[in-house]
Amino acid sequence: MNRHKKAKLSSVQIIALGFFIMIMIGTGLLMLPLSSVSPGGASFGDALFTATSASCVTGLIMQDTGTYWTTFGQLVIITLIQIGGLGFMTIAVLFLMLMRKRLGLREREVVVDSISYNQLGGIVPFIRLIFFGTLLIEGIGAMLLSIRFVRQYGWGRGIYYGIWHSISAFCNAGFDLMGSHSGPFSSFSAYVDDPLVIVTLCALILIGGAGFLVWDDIARNKFRWRRYRLQTKVVLVMGLILVAGGSALFFLFERNNLGAGRPLREQILAALFDSVSPRTAGFNSTDTGALTSGSLLLTIMLMFIGGNPGSTAGGIKTTTIFVILLHTFSGVRREQSANAFGRSINDSALKRATSVLFTNLLLALFGALAISLVQPLPLPELLFEVFSAIGTAGMTTGITRSLAPFSKAVIIFLMYCGRVGSISFAVALLEKKALPPVTLPQEDITIG
Repeated sequence: MNRHKKAKLSSVQIIALGFFIMIMIGTGLLMLPLSSVSPGGASFGDALFTATSASCVTGLIMQDTGTYWTTFGQLVIITLIQIGGLGFMTIAVLFLMLMRKRLGLREREVVVDSISYNQLGGIVPFIRLIFFGTLLIEGIGAMLLSIRFVRQYGWGRGIYYGIWHSISAFCNAGFDLMGSHSGPFSSFSAYVDDPLVIVTLCALILIGGAGFLVWDDIARNKFRWRRYRLQTKVVLVMGLILVAGGSALFFLFERNNLGAGRPLREQILAALFDSVSPRTAGFNSTDTGALTSGSLLLTIMLMFIGGNPGSTAGGIKTTTIFVILLHTFSGVRREQSANAFGRSINDSALKRATSVLFTNLLLALFGALAISLVQPLPLPELLFEVFSAIGTAGMTTGITRSLAPFSKAVIIFLMYCGRVGSISFAVALLEKKALPPVTLPQEDITIG
């Protein structure tokens, strides 16, 4: 009988539940006495906050990763980062492939939704591309970073740091172990003038945030621009604009502030890193709290935009802002359709993009209002924190450690929504059997 049938979870609900379970497992492991230097183990609040931040590849932390967590705790964190970055369903499929299990239609549907793939066919080769591509890129990154770290910390710790930070950068996580050498919460400030470290981290962040669909398109078509999908072209162009434009603006904003008296090369490297890292990576090579107002506002904008669909990055995604801007300019010019690269973009994409933008914006603003009810924090720092959480960027002006328990809960919720997807999270909670479509009478309303 129907009443005895088990409720079938949707793909979105499975993804949301999977991340929740992963966070709870991570919390339990981080509370173990062998995970931290704290007598008796980390508190539930610190463990939950850290596990959520790692699983959602955010980077906001209550305790310095390099000094508070033991090697075991650090391995738990980096494992959560790797699984969270690639998506737990991707890891599950890889495990099934190793066990030589066939993927059913249901498993394929969930994987397609979890990595923003566009078709059920060809999912197994696509997962192989993700797996081997990740191993290759993280491996190259680890070797390059180890060149510097081995010289400073010796072979064992140098290689460990190289691998650890390569994974963290590729997954756009923002966790680092530099606090044990450069001081707690220092991130990569000691390497601001080191091209090897800065450029390698930037490359890992950008490649991880490019999106697996872009990988697939480039792998198939090499460097033949005309054969690329529209999404690949949009991603590459938007990435170039954001990195180049952001770097130029940061250079101008900080030339008389943090850049004053520094060599030109160091100013350029700092501006580049300040432009790339807010795209949900979360590292910093300069003091974020000392940035000018213009730099803070630019950082918030970059954190909100984030990376690209189907990638390790968060944010509303570059394609979302591109579609909204394109339709806006088309509307101003009174064109019948929004066109780019010889293709038109339909209105359903605009509807989806608008929903994503305003849902994330409202979540961030209501989060800021909720925190303001219990803590009188300065508005710029508060807005910076909530946009960092919803964009899974992980950057902070330094107020994270002073958050009250309720404020921590708000940030945890925003990080979770930012990784699962705010729209997806709402669907997971409210999804029910679709009803027959009913169109109500239309009526015009004045806009603008």
